[in-house]
Amino acid sequence: MPNCHLYCFGIFFDHTLEIKFKMANGKINVAVENIFPLIKKFLYSDHEIFLRELISNATDATIKLKHLSSLGETKGDLGELKIEVKVDSKKKQLHIIDQGIGMTVEEVEKYINEVAFSGAEEFLEQYKDSAKESGIIGHFGLGFYSAFMVAEKVEIKTKSYRKGAKGVHWICDGSPEYALEKIDKKERGTEIILHIDKDSKEFLEEGRIRDLLTKYNKFMPIPIQFGTREEALPLPEDAPEDAKPKTKTVVNIINNPNPAWTEVPAELKEEDYKSFYRELYPMQFEEPLFNIHLNVDYPFNLTGILYFPKLNNDLNMQKDRIQLYQNQVFVTDNVEGIVPEFLTLLRGVIDSPDIPLNVSRSYLQADGAVKKISNYITRKVADKLNSLFKKDRKAFEEKWNDIKVVIEYGMLSEDKFFEKAEKFALYPDIEGDYYTYEELEEKVKPLQMDKDDKLILLYASNKEEQHSYIVQAKEKGYTVLLLDSPIASHLIQKLETEKEKVSFVRVDGDTLENLIKKEESVVSKLSDEEKDKLKPVIEGVVEGGNYTVQLEALDSNVLPFQLTQPEFMRRMKEMQQTGGGGGMMGNMPEMFNLVVNTNHELVGQILNTRTQKKRDRLIQQAVDLARLSQNLLKGEELTQFIQRSVDLIK
Repeated sequence: MPNCHLYCFGIFFDHTLEIKFKMANGKINVAVENIFPLIKKFLYSDHEIFLRELISNATDATIKLKHLSSLGETKGDLGELKIEVKVDSKKKQLHIIDQGIGMTVEEVEKYINEVAFSGAEEFLEQYKDSAKESGIIGHFGLGFYSAFMVAEKVEIKTKSYRKGAKGVHWICDGSPEYALEKIDKKERGTEIILHIDKDSKEFLEEGRIRDLLTKYNKFMPIPIQFGTREEALPLPEDAPEDAKPKTKTVVNIINNPNPAWTEVPAELKEEDYKSFYRELYPMQFEEPLFNIHLNVDYPFNLTGILYFPKLNNDLNMQKDRIQLYQNQVFVTDNVEGIVPEFLTLLRGVIDSPDIPLNVSRSYLQADGAVKKISNYITRKVADKLNSLFKKDRKAFEEKWNDIKVVIEYGMLSEDKFFEKAEKFALYPDIEGDYYTYEELEEKVKPLQMDKDDKLILLYASNKEEQHSYIVQAKEKGYTVLLLDSPIASHLIQKLETEKEKVSFVRVDGDTLENLIKKEESVVSKLSDEEKDKLKPVIEGVVEGGNYTVQLEALDSNVLPFQLTQPEFMRRMKEMQQTGGGGGMMGNMPEMFNLVVNTNHELVGQILNTRTQKKRDRLIQQAVDLARLSQNLLKGEELTQFIQRSVDLIK
């Protein structure tokens, strides 16, 4: 038998030959002297996936049998098709048993002993037309040989579905040497027996195997039996209230072969989606807000369900993530690349046979199809959001605070999503009214255009902390938006770039007169000489603080002292805190402008106070009131302010 290079293969595939044979010995024909150390060291990074691979192969063998039966190539009843997993801790064995197509001796020789070509490709070639339609093309590569990561010896007991086929027994101790013999085997299918090595005793624990089956095989398309369970029998109608129901022992099927994402969307109700969500995330007690069912078969195959959970402003709180499957086999919950980054905040399932994985299915390979899949998901989500907005705007608005982070993140990271989001992205004001950008622009234009014909959009990030500034803006008839998400600064920057002659400014970024500059100006009651006299006096009291004193002529009803924070500096700091901007500004101390209203009565009183002690006390009190409005007065300074206030009212 000539040597050949290692290549992908599947275990359970159709073949047309069968011969009678006696006990045989031989060597597994590979290009290297010993393949098993290589498999253990390089091919699989995580030993636990051996079970996933073996069950995937058993599933593949079972599906192939069903497919052949549908073509009329098998006769008779197939029986109850399932896969059984058994742990025998005494014998230190793990069994994986299927009732699939099985193998003849020639197939064992070909697919087990000659690791030379892909049986999946051969099966596809023989049944290519019907196989494509039934979705049975395998992607399992070197699955069988992953068994040697945990087993010191592996046995195969198999019998082909073909009429007159004989049982075959293959055994190998992890070296290239193997033994092959005929056995009596009544049932069709294949049994894999792993003799677990001493370093892998954890895989003889039923709890550990149950966890692996739940993790990787929870939604495999063929029922998987693992042990038994007790099922309560219904009580008779005349049973007393304290009666305990009798139980019966039943087969324990550990998986759901027909998960919601494999069903036709039109056949599912809202409760079906919620039930599946609870099945996916049993520790999540809040219902999802809504779902998006993905179902496409061209130019690639992809199914799945994405759920919008309730989200708060913590972008790092995500625990339950989107799960990636391939033909109902769990691959990973790291869906970077497949799912656009902003949608990783969602939950749910994506399943596609067209996702390119490496041979061990442990990570994603770069491929042009990935970008197409990602673009499709982006478009599908945007269309669904737009549909929900149009169908029931009120309900959409009620959910806005729970979903806005996802939408805003998408607008920042995906230009195509930004374009689509124009139709449904909302901008709430502090009164609780919601506007699309187009609606907002139309509402505020009459009052909030400055002298340079620029539209000024005022916003608050915290209604309570910025309340006094909001009140002033409302008194002038201005609309104040509430933009309080953690990425609001980034979104604002994006909008200012995309829109013409628009500027967002936080309501406490400056005086209203400076935020929305009009042609008319207010005349100061103080002369230039008086202002020159007053400014250093105030600077002397606030010396040491991060304040720039600005004397401005404002309406006499406006507060005498106000603290404002320059929009640019504050925004850059916020952007750096959430990533993506700011540079060294994020490390700079907070800087404020101390705006002194020269037309307020108190400012005139300060100027005319002859006693320095009294004058300084008035200035300090006014400054502390301004600081208090920005939540900047704390600790000892707050205590002093309170005591000073008490002294003033005695």
